[in-house]
Amino acid sequence: MKRILFILGPNLNMVGIRDVNTYGKQTAESINNDVRAWAEEMGIELEIFQSNHEGAIIDRIHEAYGNTDGIMINAGALTHYSYALTDAISAVHIPTVETHMSNIGAREEFRRRSVISPVCIGTIAGFGKVSYYLGLKALMMRLAENDAGERSDAK
Repeated sequence: MKRILFILGPNLNMVGIRDVNTYGKQTAESINNDVRAWAEEMGIELEIFQSNHEGAIIDRIHEAYGNTDGIMINAGALTHYSYALTDAISAVHIPTVETHMSNIGAREEFRRRSVISPVCIGTIAGFGKVSYYLGLKALMMRLAENDAGERSDAK
């Protein structure tokens, strides 16, 4: 069973309350329950971690080193300016998928650039909570490819 850490950044605990035109009315708790159910169906051991504090998120990424197979992250506003978060993702060498409920490329100018994208294996955005399902699926597919490559190299 693969261990996946799902990180949610600042203000994502307020989904369903904050900016319902962008994020919808479904609560963060309800969305997290859906993500847990999808993970269970995929045979994933999932930990969801949400923090409004950059340092706490960085600490959690560091703690994942050596005991987590993959990371899925919606870094919220940290996506656009946190080079410290970029460095943390890069440092642990854990396959990481960047996800966003909204299409950041179609939003305000400052939201169109992600500083974490270059250290992630891919980005999925714009599909609401389904972005998280797609992110889990893509991450599991990449991990399976990595495992197959390791097995074939061992021959």
